Amino acid sequence: MSQAIQNSVAAAFPDTPGSARPPVRRGKRHDPRERRRRHTVELFAASALGLVPWTLILGLKLPSDYQVHAWRTTWVGFDIMLLIALATTAVLGKRRNLAMVIPALATAVLLVCDAWFDVSLEFGTSAVWASVALAVFVELPMAAFIVHRMHKLMHTHCAPPQAEDPPAREALQSGGQP
Repeated sequence: MSQAIQNSVAAAFPDTPGSARPPVRRGKRHDPRERRRRHTVELFAASALGLVPWTLILGLKLPSDYQVHAWRTTWVGFDIMLLIALATTAVLGKRRNLAMVIPALATAVLLVCDAWFDVSLEFGTSAVWASVALAVFVELPMAAFIVHRMHKLMHTHCAPPQAEDPPAREALQSGGQP
């Protein structure tokens, strides 16, 4: 295998057998990236556990009917957030900026929330059917489409690099051995 191919394999896959540099091994316990990942997972787990009693308390204490004073402000504000998320996604997408994934996923979440609130707040009225139709045929499919497209985008951009020429591709597939 040529030196250039060996160097490219070693750079792309430092732990590959036969690479020019020995792999750097750190204990998982002391690796700062692993520690950050573990702490992030722990934060999510603790937050999920903390939400269980809070949700039970709300289910028992909140009234089933409530007079709202800022109804228009709430919904207009929500739609403004949705508009900003959609527009930001469009602008970053037009620029081919991978950061578009963040506002795109925020858009998907806002669409699911919009569907939930529309249906749940109209439940028991004749307007519930229009809300269900909007949720089933517009908001939820659009949210699913966005999540699907962002998943494909991330998979495409985060896949391991592929060698352009056949000898390098063969070297990558054979584990870097000549």
